[in-house]
Amino acid sequence: MGDIIARRVYDDGGQVEGTAFLVDGMWPRGVRKEDLERVHWVRDLAPSAELRRWFGHRPERFAEFRRRYREELDGEADAVRPLLEAARHGPVTLLYAAKDTEHNNAVVLREYLRDRLAGPDG
Repeated sequence: MGDIIARRVYDDGGQVEGTAFLVDGMWPRGVRKEDLERVHWVRDLAPSAELRRWFGHRPERFAEFRRRYREELDGEADAVRPLLEAARHGPVTLLYAAKDTEHNNAVVLREYLRDRLAGPDG
């Protein structure tokens, strides 16, 4: 099983390890599509617009955001499957645009994927 890395799309000149997925619902500002041509955009796995607006990147809301977002992910089994498969075969990089590297959807998605891989069906 490969490692799952969450990385800002703006860091490290776009260098990624293994299979890369852009996990935001909107394309990152200032990034050309050509710069991420080998990256899979999985916008179905981004938090709902309602949840994203409610969270507003406020760290004090992160625990509740995590809970709600994981519930949303539970309902997206078909969209989660390719990420799990990729992680079973090598490293996976989850790219996101948020400035806060500790309180964002990619951090929650990484936890979620690791939990699923470690579970009985992993």
